[in-house]
Amino acid sequence: MKINNNFGPSGVNPYKRQMNKLENAGKPARTASDKIEISSTAKEMQQVSQLSENRKAKVEELKIQVENGTYKINSKEVAKSIANFYTKK
Repeated sequence: MKINNNFGPSGVNPYKRQMNKLENAGKPARTASDKIEISSTAKEMQQVSQLSENRKAKVEELKIQVENGTYKINSKEVAKSIANFYTKK
């Protein structure tokens, strides 16, 4: 009868493998550095967000007018916009 020192199909002692895992657990893993590339579309979107700053200012101004009761609705402009919206199909 022949006795081998190897356990399992891979020929590696499972207890030794576990010990190697424990020894390597204390060592920091080597990581690759990350790289970020911003597409031209994303850059354009950033410029649009700057335009939204003007829009925010306008919204704040309108909020103040509504709260004070000084905001006036131009009914002719509203009607014109609605008509344009439905006729553009």
